[in-house]
This record gives sequence, C-alpha cells and structure tokens, in this order.
Amino acid sequence: EVQLVESGGGLVQPGGSLRLSCSASGFTFRRYAMSWVRQAPGKGLEWVSVINSNGGSPSYADSVKGRFTISRDNAKTTLYLQMTSLKPEDTAVYYCAKLTGSDYASDMDYRGKGTLVTVSS
Repeated sequence: EVQLVESGGGLVQPGGSLRLSCSASGFTFRRYAMSWVRQAPGKGLEWVSVINSNGGSPSYADSVKGRFTISRDNAKTTLYLQMTSLKPEDTAVYYCAKLTGSDYASDMDYRGKGTLVTVSS
C-alpha cells in the first residue's frame, strides 16, 4: 500500500522558513518522480514543484521560484521542500504526491494527507 506522510508544517511569520518532509513507503521510491502541491483555504489544488526520480531537473511554479527548493533522499525514501522568504499567500495545506513515471511528464496517482503551513504575523 502506497503511503505518503507529510510533516514539518506550522505557523511561521512572513519572511520565515520551513522545511517540509514527506516519508514514502509501499513502493520503490527511487523509480518515481515526486511532486509537491498545495491548496489554499477556499481555493483549488495548485502545483508547486516536481523532481525526477534521480533528483534531477527540479521545476517550480512561478509563484515559488527562487524561494522554494525541492529535494529527495532516495536512500531514506523521503521528499523535502525547503521554503524560504515565506509570504502570507503561501498559506495552504501542502501535499506530496507520487507520479506514475520517473520524470515529471507523468500524472499524479497518489497524494498524502497534507501538512498545514500558515504564514502570518
């Protein structure tokens, strides 16, 4: 059974930083691209970032480019999202998602339950 468990969310002031983690199990983590998506209160799902199975070719939404960094540790089957210079508009539930292939030209097939990030003073 595929399991994706996010952690690291919380309340942070504007300009602050957080690192999200996603612990993966139930599949061969190193074979699949992974992604972060988010959902702000009252809004739809927004794609944030994606990374290939080997950790290469990270890609970001324009709204987070230059502020967020996606990475992965295949030995630890863990996906990360380092978030810096956080803004109130980054407030959302953040989900990690497994893709169906090794590169980001793949669809999402599983998503975790999410972790809440609140950016507020």
